[in-house]
Amino acid sequence: MTAPLWQPSPARIAGANLTAFMARVERDWGVKLAGYDALYDWSVAELEKFWSSVWDFCGVIAETRGKRVLADGGRMPGARFFPDARLSFAENLLRRRDDADAMVFRGEDKVRRRLSHAQVYDQVSRLAQAFQAAGVGAGDRVAGFLPNLPETAIGALATNALGAIWSSCSPDFGVRGVLDRFGQIEPKVLICADGYFYNGKAIDSLARVKAFTAELPSLARIVVVPYLSPAPDLSGLDGSGLEGAVAYGDFLAPFEAREIPFKRMDFNAPLVIMYSSGTTGQPKCIVHGQGGTLLQHLKEHRLQCDVKRDDRVFYFTTCGWMMWNWLVSALASEATLLLYDGAPFHPDGNALFDFAEAERCTLFGTSAKYIDALQNAGLDPGSSHDLSALRTLTSTGSPLAPEGFDYVYRHIKSDLCLSSIAGGTDLIGCFVGGNPIGPVWRGEIQKRHLAMAVEVFDEAGTALRGQTGELVCVKPFPSMPIHFWNDPEDLRYRAAYFETYPNVWHHGDFIELTEHGGIVIYGRSDATLNPGGVRIGTAEIYRQVERMDEVEEAIVVGQDWHNDVRVVLFVRLTEGTELDEDLVARIKARIREGCTPRHVPAKVLQVADIPRTKNNKIVELAVRDVIHGRPVKNREALANPEALELYKDLPELQA
Repeated sequence: MTAPLWQPSPARIAGANLTAFMARVERDWGVKLAGYDALYDWSVAELEKFWSSVWDFCGVIAETRGKRVLADGGRMPGARFFPDARLSFAENLLRRRDDADAMVFRGEDKVRRRLSHAQVYDQVSRLAQAFQAAGVGAGDRVAGFLPNLPETAIGALATNALGAIWSSCSPDFGVRGVLDRFGQIEPKVLICADGYFYNGKAIDSLARVKAFTAELPSLARIVVVPYLSPAPDLSGLDGSGLEGAVAYGDFLAPFEAREIPFKRMDFNAPLVIMYSSGTTGQPKCIVHGQGGTLLQHLKEHRLQCDVKRDDRVFYFTTCGWMMWNWLVSALASEATLLLYDGAPFHPDGNALFDFAEAERCTLFGTSAKYIDALQNAGLDPGSSHDLSALRTLTSTGSPLAPEGFDYVYRHIKSDLCLSSIAGGTDLIGCFVGGNPIGPVWRGEIQKRHLAMAVEVFDEAGTALRGQTGELVCVKPFPSMPIHFWNDPEDLRYRAAYFETYPNVWHHGDFIELTEHGGIVIYGRSDATLNPGGVRIGTAEIYRQVERMDEVEEAIVVGQDWHNDVRVVLFVRLTEGTELDEDLVARIKARIREGCTPRHVPAKVLQVADIPRTKNNKIVELAVRDVIHGRPVKNREALANPEALELYKDLPELQA
C-alpha cells in the first residue's frame, strides 16, 4: 500500500479541536472512541447525542435550547432539530467585540481595509437600526447585489439581527439573472455597490441596478455602498414608485451604535435564501434555517477544519456562492475573515498568496480549477511566499485531481491538511471533507463528515463499497433546507432530493467510498456518461486529459447516437496549439491507459472557450443541450453565455 501524502504530527493531533471534542464525548456519554472512524460511527448512530455535544462544545448562545433535540427523526423531509430552541444567528457571530481584526479586505490592488470585531459590531448595530427604520422586520427579505466587501457580511448580519431574511448574488449577474432570483422573493430593501473591480478595470453596477429595480415593486429602499468612488452618482435610480436611493453612509448617519437587541428566532426559522445554479431553468429558491446553518458551520469549522480563535480564514468566493456564507460563519469561531474581491490572477498569479502571506492566513480556501491554473502557470507559492502560518487548504467546486494533490504538497506546502470538500448550496455545507487528525491520501477526500450518514447507492437503492454509485444521505441533518420559497406543499423540494430513493436524500454526485474510508467524486450523476449502458464519471476523463501540457481545459458530454450514447470531448488548448491527428491520438491513448477503453471519446474537438457558471463550474448539461439542438433555459446563470454558440450545429457531430 502506498503511503499517505500527509500525516498530522502527534503535537498537531493533541492540539486539535477534534481531539478535545472526542475527549468530551467520551466523558459525557461514557463511550470509548479509537479515532475518527469510531467517532463518525457513533455520530451517525447517536444523532441526538452528537448534535447536543456540538452545541455545548461550541458554546451556542441561545435564549433556550429546549429538551428535544430531534423531532420526527425518521422523516426526510420533515425531521426538525432542536424544535424548542430560540436563538439568533447574528448574535452567535458577533459574540466577540474587541479590537482584534474581524475582517481584512483587499479589492485587487486597488483597495485595502481593516475592521475590528468592535467596529463590525457597531456597524451592524447602526445598519440594523436603519433597516428597521426603513420598515424591515422579522420575515422580510433584504437583498444584496454586492462584491465580497465587509459591508456585504455586515448587511447579512444586520438583516438577521432583526429576524429578517438575507439573500445575495454577485454584481456580475445580468438584469435577467437578478430578476430570476430576487423577483421570486420580493425584497423590501436592496443593498448594492456602485460597481466592482475585475482584472484592474472598474465595472459599473448602477446601470443594471436601475434596470432591475424598475421590475421589483416590493422595494422600499435602495442603499448604495461606495466602492469605486467615495461619492457615487445616485441620480437616475429613483423611479418605479421607489422612495429612492441613498448612500450607505447617509443611510447610517442618523443612528449611533448601541447594544443590539437581537431578535431570537425558532431554531428552524428562515435565515437566508440561496439559489440553485439555474442552468436548467429558473433557479430554485432554497431557504436555510437559523440554527441548522449555525450548527453545521460550527461543526465544519471547528471539528473538520480545526478553526480556532484568532485563526485567519480565507476563501476565494463571491457572495453568490454558498462558500461566502460558510466563510462569514467563521466569525462564530472568533476567527478573522480575510475577504478578497476581484480576479485571482491580477495583477499576477501571486495575488492571493501575497494576501495570505501578509495576513498570516491559517485556512486558505479555493477551487480545484484555481489549483489547476496555478499548476498550468508554473507557479511555486511555497518557494515564493512565507506560508508558515498556513495549516489547512480546502478545495471545492469540482473534484480535485490526484495531480492537484501532488502540486499542493510539492509547490504550496508539505506540512498541510489538504481538505478537498464537497456538499453544496442545497445543504449550505458539506457531506464530505477534512479530518485534521488523519492522513491525506492522493486523490481522495479524507472522510465523510461527522453525523452525515453518507452512503453510495446503486440504482436499486443497495449500498455499495468500493464501487461507484450515487451519493445519498440516509439520516437527517440540521442544515437540510427548511423549504423552498413559494413551494407550500413541498412538491419541488421533494422532487429535488427525495424522488429517487424514498426517505433518503439523493444528492446527485457520482462517488466511490475507498478502502481508507475516503471518497472519490466522479462528477455530477446527471452529467454521467452512459456509453453501452456503462456509467462513467466525467471527472475520470478530466483527470487524464488536463494532465497534458497541450490542454488548458476540457469538457465532456454524451451525445445520443444510433440508439446509444457516444462520448464527445471538447478541449481548449494552450495558446498556439492546434488539434491535429497526432494530438487526438495521444489524447485517446492517455484516456485509454488511465481509464478504460469505454472512456475513450468517439469525437475530440477543439473549442476556443468553455461555458461556466458565475461560480466557475463548467456546465456539461448546457453543452449537452446545445449539441442536441435543445434550448438552454437560463443563459443568465452563465458567466460567458456566448461560449455556447461555439457548440451549435457542429458538422463534426453529424457523422
